[in-house]
Amino acid sequence: MNNYSKVLRLMSFVLFLVVLGAVAGTRAQDAKPASGAAPDVLVLSDGDVLHGKLVKAVGGKVTFHTESLGDVEVAWDKIKELHAAEKFSVLEKSVKLRGKKSTAQIPTGTIDVEGAAITVLGENAPAAPIAVKNAAFVVDADAMDNQIHREPSFFGGWNGAATAGATLVQATQNQYTFSGGIGLVRTVPTVSWLDPRNRTQFDFTGSFGKITQPGTTPSKSAIYHMDAERDEYISSRLFLLVQAAWDHNFAQDLQLQQIYGGGLGVALMKMPRQEADAKATVQYEKQSFIGGTESNQNLIGSTFALNYVRRSRLFAFTQELDFVPAYNTPSAYSASENDTVAFPTYKNFAFSVGTIDSYLNNAPMGAKRNSFQFTMGMTYAFKSKY
Repeated sequence: MNNYSKVLRLMSFVLFLVVLGAVAGTRAQDAKPASGAAPDVLVLSDGDVLHGKLVKAVGGKVTFHTESLGDVEVAWDKIKELHAAEKFSVLEKSVKLRGKKSTAQIPTGTIDVEGAAITVLGENAPAAPIAVKNAAFVVDADAMDNQIHREPSFFGGWNGAATAGATLVQATQNQYTFSGGIGLVRTVPTVSWLDPRNRTQFDFTGSFGKITQPGTTPSKSAIYHMDAERDEYISSRLFLLVQAAWDHNFAQDLQLQQIYGGGLGVALMKMPRQEADAKATVQYEKQSFIGGTESNQNLIGSTFALNYVRRSRLFAFTQELDFVPAYNTPSAYSASENDTVAFPTYKNFAFSVGTIDSYLNNAPMGAKRNSFQFTMGMTYAFKSKY
């Protein structure tokens, strides 16, 4: 086994451990015992009374959990009274949270809702009730403290998806192809009502295939990509980043391409159903080719990237565009485009189709510069909060 294969396998093992930790974190969250506090009371405008647990209030809707109905969403204008025994924090629309010091201005305590007004009973409670129309978020006080003041463990807080697909053919020729990928993201805090502090990302995609036929030399294909990125936000939309990426592409005669760099990113769009980021880096890049050392390159360049995500009830679409110029060897540039559409099927499972198109301008003679893959398989999404 050569050194490049060892590097790829080591990084795959690290990602595998992260996935196991993320899944374990999800199960631990689901297994959290229910509180023994007295049930909260929700009185609807038609007189119906629900007993259970206030979960949160976001976007003008209150989420209330009962044993018989599960989570129920009710608009504020349909609520006559609400009494919660545990402590909650009320974030008004006019309040902008900037760092840990700003938490002192957030009313926290037990809450009572009557006459379209929220009364907070606690140490930093306001002198007058808060109108429900001015309450952007009502969240559990412990959850808010956890989000603001604590960082998750290495294996905690990950969200992402794993995809796998395969093709098997047995005839005059025997052929098999396996493809798959893992994408993991951890954004801290994990909630929409706080600006992000940092974000960590891991991605791995791979495709391996082999064709055998009696009396002929077996042919194979192997394409792997792996990357890692750490973002540190300096405002709600602007962030600094460091990244690393590794690529192996047998079709392009590329043994291993390594990229290490850092730069600046900006959130161009950040909405519940759509997100878009633009990034630019300065980096060191090393290319090693299968054909021999005379084609190897040590490059200084950049990565210009655009990431886009679109979510709906019927599908989730992700797109990543990358252009990688080399300043000391202008002909050694590359580019890639990844597109994936996932269609939810059952619970956390989805059916996904996608394309992976990569271009390597300085591929050795005899190797094709462009590599195109069409992928199809099942995707499992996992979510973990801390």
